[in-house]
This record gives sequence, C-alpha cells and structure tokens, in this order.
Amino acid sequence: MTQDMADLIVHLARLAQNTGRTELTAAQWTALRFFARANRFSRTPSAFSEFHATTRGTASQTVKSLVSLGLLQRQSNASDARSTLIEVTQAGHDMLCHDPLGDLRRVLAALPADLRQTLSVALQRATTDLARMRQVPTFGTCADCSHCKEGTDTAYCHCTESMLTKPEMGAFCIDFQPTDRAG
Repeated sequence: MTQDMADLIVHLARLAQNTGRTELTAAQWTALRFFARANRFSRTPSAFSEFHATTRGTASQTVKSLVSLGLLQRQSNASDARSTLIEVTQAGHDMLCHDPLGDLRRVLAALPADLRQTLSVALQRATTDLARMRQVPTFGTCADCSHCKEGTDTAYCHCTESMLTKPEMGAFCIDFQPTDRAG
C-alpha cells in the first residue's frame, strides 16, 4: 500500500503539471511559483536550487530562461552584495494566472474539509521526514516556523533577526524550521 501511495503521489504531480500546453516546462513553472511564494530572504537562485532539489547550475539556467522570457528579473541584494534577489515581473504574475496546478488546487479544494486537513498534515509530515532523512532543507511558511514569534500585526524572525508582516508569514523560507503544529 505504501508503494502504491508513493506511485500515486508521483503520478498526481505529473498529471497536475501536464496540461498539454507548452508555455513553460515543469521546472520553469516550479521556479515561477517558488519566487512568487518565497519571502525576501529566500528569493535567490541558490534557495530555489535547494527547494527544487537540483544543482545550482540547473537552477541558474532555469532562472536565466525565465529572466529572458521577461517573467523574472534580477535585483541586487542590499543585504548581501554577493547574491542577487529574484523578483517576479508583472508578466510573471500574469502567467501564474494560467498555472497548471490550478486544476489540482480546485480538485483538492473540492475534497471534504476533514479529508483535506488529514491529507495536508500527512503530506507535511512526509515531506519533513523525507527531507530530514536525506539531510536537505525543509521548506515551509513562516507561520509554521519555530524561528518566528507571531504578534498581532507583525512577527519577529529569530533566524533573520527581522520583523515580518502578516503577508510574509505565508511565504516560503529557506531557513524554515518546522514546529509541532507544522507536522
């Protein structure tokens, strides 16, 4: 049964990304989604390479292709001159309106609430456990991170030693450290 579930998860992921449309490759869609969802500390090519579990060279090529398409743009990193930050352009945000994962999101949203909650907890736990087993970073949102101390309108991140806004609490972070509530 566990082997069947693993195969089903892989099949579901491939099915969700294969719409028959060819605007972007699966890796380009993943990069575009990542940079749209990543917090200001994680919008770098190296953070994307860790998130996508690929080499920095491959990640850089994917980013470069999206920059040349006008979907991403590079900006200098004010806090670290050695790296650049990647921002999604308006064209990139427009492209995300046609994200092939939209169909999967709708299918998941149609599941009964209790089943969605159970599936979410199970997938978060499996992702965290596999990342630990493979000794790679676990990505998650600031809202579920043990580094964050949430306040009323802002939160404080002990890892980056900075204040976070409410919208930033839902962003992916390379420094994510799951809490008990995160799975």
